[in-house]
Amino acid sequence: MVCGIKLPENLQESQKLPKPIFTPSTKAEIGDHDENISFEKVCNMIGKELATKLRDKTIEVYSKCAEYATSCGVIIADTKFEFGLDENGELVLADEVLTPDSSRFWSAKDYMVGQSQESFDKQYIRDWIKSSGYDPETKAPIPNEVIKTTEHKYIEAYELITGRKFEG
Repeated sequence: MVCGIKLPENLQESQKLPKPIFTPSTKAEIGDHDENISFEKVCNMIGKELATKLRDKTIEVYSKCAEYATSCGVIIADTKFEFGLDENGELVLADEVLTPDSSRFWSAKDYMVGQSQESFDKQYIRDWIKSSGYDPETKAPIPNEVIKTTEHKYIEAYELITGRKFEG
């Protein structure tokens, strides 16, 4: 189960779901982790009509972008969207979207069900922090080679998705 949604039985690591799912979460205070919640809880918080519109727009945007990315050799395994209401009460997509900070990008050519995937996103640095014993509280600098590898992964995602050479 994730966010109140029953996942298929015998699901393997990294296996594509039959269709995209809406997995809402609450925005945590700085330093805390966001809390996954069910669609029903979203309905209770903002009303069923707005919750339904939010869910439908989330899946629509993800599906269009995932289809495009796939045509470029990139799988968008998951992503995070942040929505809000404008001054007229209209739903708007806010913050950055579909970047290596908000999405998990995998190489389509290297994709294999049943194992962890090489990614073009911040997962590399998360894994390094976890495996190295690095304590972010110390505010010690992260080694330059870790930063460069992360930068290379971000650039690779950019170049694959846009079809352009990074000129930065």
